Amino acid sequence: MQENAQTNTPKEEALITFDDLNLKKEVLQAVKYAGFTIPSPIQAQAIPFVLAGRDIVGQAHTGTGKTAAFGLPAISNMHLKGGVEVLVITPTRELATQVSDELFKYGRNLGVKTVTVYGGSSYNRQIDLIERGGNIVVATPGRLLDILKKNLVKNFAPTLVVLDEADEMLDMGFLDDINEIFSYLPTSRQTLLFSATMPQPIKTLASRILDNPEFISITKGETTNTDIEQLYYVIEESERDDAIIRLMDSEDTDKSIVFCRTKSEVDRLSNVLSSAGYLANGLHGDMEQRQRETVIKGFKNNGVKVLVATDVAARGIHVDNISHVFNYHIPFDPESYVHRIGRTGRAGTKGKAITLLTPLEFKELQRIKQKVGTSMAHAFVPSKNELRKTTLTALVKKIEDQHIYDEAHKVLDLLRLDIDEEKMAYKLISMLLDNQEIKGPNNIGIPADRIEEILERAGRRRDTRGSGGGYKGKNRSSSGGNRSGGGASRSRDGGGSSAGGATRSREGGSGGGYRGGNAAGGSRSSTPRSSTLRHRD
Repeated sequence: MQENAQTNTPKEEALITFDDLNLKKEVLQAVKYAGFTIPSPIQAQAIPFVLAGRDIVGQAHTGTGKTAAFGLPAISNMHLKGGVEVLVITPTRELATQVSDELFKYGRNLGVKTVTVYGGSSYNRQIDLIERGGNIVVATPGRLLDILKKNLVKNFAPTLVVLDEADEMLDMGFLDDINEIFSYLPTSRQTLLFSATMPQPIKTLASRILDNPEFISITKGETTNTDIEQLYYVIEESERDDAIIRLMDSEDTDKSIVFCRTKSEVDRLSNVLSSAGYLANGLHGDMEQRQRETVIKGFKNNGVKVLVATDVAARGIHVDNISHVFNYHIPFDPESYVHRIGRTGRAGTKGKAITLLTPLEFKELQRIKQKVGTSMAHAFVPSKNELRKTTLTALVKKIEDQHIYDEAHKVLDLLRLDIDEEKMAYKLISMLLDNQEIKGPNNIGIPADRIEEILERAGRRRDTRGSGGGYKGKNRSSSGGNRSGGGASRSRDGGGSSAGGATRSREGGSGGGYRGGNAAGGSRSSTPRSSTLRHRD
């Protein structure tokens, strides 16, 4: 297998619209219904090759639109004469469910039925759903391999096979399963492999399962979204909890993900944030499947506002309205950094990525910036005094915008009996201020003069006001002078955290089902589907 020196794509791909890509009109209608007009770079490059029947290797990060890149042309090429035509293999149940949902939406006008297959539910149910008219199967490796080895589905011969998030499957130990799965699939097929990174085992796999593929890669400058503001804060190791809470208090967050390195850290931090008044919950691989599904559903439905997660657990989650990503620890490698921050700034919205690091982690920060080619600005954690000023400004706006209820005059009349109006106003405002308590020490993080000293000692002193290293806001002295404040404050929601859970097998779970629609009306099939299937927000 020989890599092409350059991808054969038009230079003005950003000017291409979905109308130019020769998709079936029914698929194009679904795309327009979803509100999309301009394809992302990976979509503009991949769709023509997939429509032409070419094998491809697509290297692109989370949030770049890979599902549509293979799903739209795959559905456009389907014959829909019965039987499974498309097989998509994903590393996690969550990703399988979301890919299945998305493909159903793209194919509903053609009557496409999608079947989701993963461990933990009845083999008979899943096989029945496939044999009753499933056109697309989206599966995790373990359950799929079991079905193939036992020959439980007759005449299973998909003409298009997609390997999604291949590097994640490698990390989760599925590579042997993937190799065995392909031994059961037709040799005459079209194969698409998508991966955020291309380690040697994935290159070797691609050489074995693909036939003269076209290589498509998003350029280095496109690996991070320009709609994401990236900041880092230098703190002491012991200040991480106080820093994350202070930054959440100071930022105007809607929905956020906090990334941790370990499962135990997820459990501990989710409890810390819940105790601080946030609707926080944890997500990691050792939780039972039912727990995981409850947490993800709560996050999508706003019952959970802060999701504390490991990289692997969060890989398959796709929610468009995430305003902030927090790196509780700086990630181990540049690819993980790009994956993490790609959770925000989606669908044309602005996002913010915040990373906490200690002076000892400056080297890792520089490595990520150089490898990714991104710009991260240094900022200071707001002090209590700075945050209090911001809180008061936000409180004034909240009072100005408050709706006046009819019952308000009754309360006012009762208060007038004993309190004059000025004192009454002071008391009511004080009640509101009681709910704006700012916890933790006044100053958090390493002051400017110490950071300069650390950089100089490390031999990495540079103009921090230049590209990728500018200070955000005012410098402060080591005694606690002015620092940059940040964002509008908002009151925190109360809520509990559920963490923990029993250790599970990598294919344990509770579902699998299919979704389908009639070509004429686009309605769903009456065939039952797993309760684990759900639309994305």
